Amino acid sequence: MGAILRIEHPVPDYDAWKHAFDADPIGRAQAGVQRYRIMRPVDDVGRVLIDLEFDDVGEAESMLARLRGLWASVDGTIMSSPEARIVDVVEAAAV
Repeated sequence: MGAILRIEHPVPDYDAWKHAFDADPIGRAQAGVQRYRIMRPVDDVGRVLIDLEFDDVGEAESMLARLRGLWASVDGTIMSSPEARIVDVVEAAAV
């Protein structure tokens, strides 16, 4: 069914972070991202949760490795202390 790379981290300035995200410095489509979702907790708009969807776990692992390199160069600026995990989609349904 695919895999999701779920990322969560604080953003001190959402607009600046979103501009950097939209610039796509690591090439999401070329890395196998099929779709993404950006979410913000309603009680903490200074955080973002991002789901990057892939066809398989290997693509998600490769993207996570690339992201760790990017994060090292921007940690403490437009974002900080990212947490990430890869999850395997075992079921999805519309109700």
